[in-house]
Amino acid sequence: MPRHSGYLPQGVIPAVLLPFNDDLSIDEKSFRAHLRQVGATKGLSALTVNAHSTEVASCTFDEQQRVLDIAQDEVGDRLPLVNGIWADGSLEAARIARMATQRGASALLVFPPAPFTLGQSAEMAVAHFKRIADASDLPIIAFQYPLSTGQGYSRDTLLRIVEEVPTIRAIKDWCGNVPQHEMHVRVLQSLPRPVNVLSTHSAWLLSSLVLGCKGLLSGSGSVVPDLQAQLFAAVQAKNLGEAQRLNDRIYPLAGAFYADPWADMHNRMKEALVLLGRLPRATVRPPLVKLSGAEVARIRAALVNAALLDMKAARNAA
Repeated sequence: MPRHSGYLPQGVIPAVLLPFNDDLSIDEKSFRAHLRQVGATKGLSALTVNAHSTEVASCTFDEQQRVLDIAQDEVGDRLPLVNGIWADGSLEAARIARMATQRGASALLVFPPAPFTLGQSAEMAVAHFKRIADASDLPIIAFQYPLSTGQGYSRDTLLRIVEEVPTIRAIKDWCGNVPQHEMHVRVLQSLPRPVNVLSTHSAWLLSSLVLGCKGLLSGSGSVVPDLQAQLFAAVQAKNLGEAQRLNDRIYPLAGAFYADPWADMHNRMKEALVLLGRLPRATVRPPLVKLSGAEVARIRAALVNAALLDMKAARNAA
């Protein structure tokens, strides 16, 4: 049973990072501290684990289980946990879904299978989600990728999926296309059984949220959960001036985190947390590698511009 039964994915949902030791093992002590720090933020509706932000692609099944267990131990009594379902095949996806359900997750974030990069049919997508839904009764967040990747779902496919799999209650929208994103908001949230749109357009978050998203699910919430929660609240209150003020602080970080290559976005967030004194090191697992000194300097400058790090502390850190 989920620890927060009846949870509906909406609101502000940071995706936390996963610290590693120098030998690439999970740094449980630092992970616990990170969970407590992010989870103490006012205005959150849940936290996400076992996703891109925790480098799930490099984590074994047993490690994913341990990550969820630690998160439950640290914040599960206060916040629902969304557990990522990252698998290339539907059978493994169902196995992860069963594990997450048994260990008290409150929702599932379903990544598209990698074979879809070669092309997909609506029947394939529906079969994948049905296999997961058969293994768990938890609400599902479907991760919507850009159509150009081959892993995104067309409008017709998306509507068929949500019609045939009623436990899909939200999408994490990373379509990367403003008209398509607005269509998702208008169409999915107006269905007889509404499907919430959670923005993950963190590089242009204010522009996304004003379209009417019911929430956001973002890895950069691991660094600025307070600013994201305040921004969402300002948009919901239609306080444009406050939303713009907050966005002016988020903007330099978005530019630093979401530069090319995008695969380094969470690598950069780890470096930011080291600069802020919230992580002891920014170790990542291969194929990711340590960032250059020049890039760390750009992250440091972004933190100063966001008023998260003062100039004197930045010079000392350098």
